[in-house]
Amino acid sequence: MKKKIQIVDIIDRSENRNENIRKKSNKSVEWSTPADLYNELDQEFHFEYDLCATPQNAKAEKYYTKKEDGLKQEWKGTCFANPPYGRGLNQWVEKAFNSAINDKATTVMLLPVRSDTNWFHDYCLKSNDIRYLRGRLKFNDGEGSAPFPNMVVVFSKETLGGN
Repeated sequence: MKKKIQIVDIIDRSENRNENIRKKSNKSVEWSTPADLYNELDQEFHFEYDLCATPQNAKAEKYYTKKEDGLKQEWKGTCFANPPYGRGLNQWVEKAFNSAINDKATTVMLLPVRSDTNWFHDYCLKSNDIRYLRGRLKFNDGEGSAPFPNMVVVFSKETLGGN
């Protein structure tokens, strides 16, 4: 199966880009999904679950908060995940991969591009649908730009080629 690599043009051209990056990068590992990006993906995938949300930023009707801990839930149907970008990120990616392999869920993940990590090589590169986002996303309803590039990775039985 041929790999699908796509570059989507979402560029932060604001004059305060570097200031916005400094403000956000020291605060949190949680980055609220930009509505325009989510809506575009939702039109394609029709999400049933948002796996990493708060009541204020949940994008799907059904969602898991930090309290419910999406990692402890069974993933099924079509899921969206913009997981916390901290040390536990590998667990989210591994669960998306395994849920797809076991034909339980299709999970579309918004992730930082970290091609130097084991999780990127062990799981992301096995998908034939990786979409690198051009420029820097503006998270949290435009409060600031990400200090890193992002990608969307689709984990499903089809994108993993039945691995």
